[in-house]
Amino acid sequence: MSDSSRSGWALILGASSGFGAATSLELARSGFDILGVHLDRKTTMPLAEKVQSEVRALGRQADFFNINASDANKRHEVIQHLAQKLRAEGQPSGLKVLFHSLAFGTLKPLCPPEDGDCITQSQLEMTLDVMANSLVYWAQEIVRAKLMAPGSHLMAMTSEGSSIAWPGYGAVSAAKAALEAYCRQLAVELAPAGICVNAIRAGVTDTPALRKIPGCEALIEQALRRNPYRRLTAPEDVARLVTTIANGSTAWLTGNVLGVDGGEHIAG
Repeated sequence: MSDSSRSGWALILGASSGFGAATSLELARSGFDILGVHLDRKTTMPLAEKVQSEVRALGRQADFFNINASDANKRHEVIQHLAQKLRAEGQPSGLKVLFHSLAFGTLKPLCPPEDGDCITQSQLEMTLDVMANSLVYWAQEIVRAKLMAPGSHLMAMTSEGSSIAWPGYGAVSAAKAALEAYCRQLAVELAPAGICVNAIRAGVTDTPALRKIPGCEALIEQALRRNPYRRLTAPEDVARLVTTIANGSTAWLTGNVLGVDGGEHIAG
């Protein structure tokens, strides 16, 4: 793919699997270079390496960092790397998309009625920090560095669990609700800079993150019954929406929770 067909850079938080992996590939197909952030151990590193290889096979650049996305020093290193890359390419504001899809939190009851393994303060705070607060911190540093021009997009993955109680999901539910609130606030604050911010609420999707939720099989069965299409949402469904927004003239689409679920939410 020639430089004339480049769409710019997309920064994907959680790039090695699920929504992040699918979105990395779909954006690469449409001309975006991918800066991927992921946190994988040796056993799952092949997932990240596969995504990186496939992005490059599409003729796009792929710079991936295996780091904790909530670590301030690591975040700064990644953003500095991107800033240097953009300057070298003569596009200092060439970051077009920040896609937040971090799924790392504690899945435990908040207050079990009997003695049991309830969530701790550190686990609760970690979940909120990684899955919600980190969006704000990445946005702050990106905006300060002036890496985004008008027409750029911040998008973050939420879920129906932001407003519904699922077993063991309390901390993640709180993080998703906070994430949606942050998206609304950032949409207002970044509108003068021409940067759009939206949350994306996928239907139940069979990802590694879903499989960690207690009782995930029941969630899958319920979703298949509820969904008018009688299938689960796929990561590619979300990836196609992200790419459509990233490539379109959608400056008036901001501050929303966008449902990508085939009508699952309204059919509940």
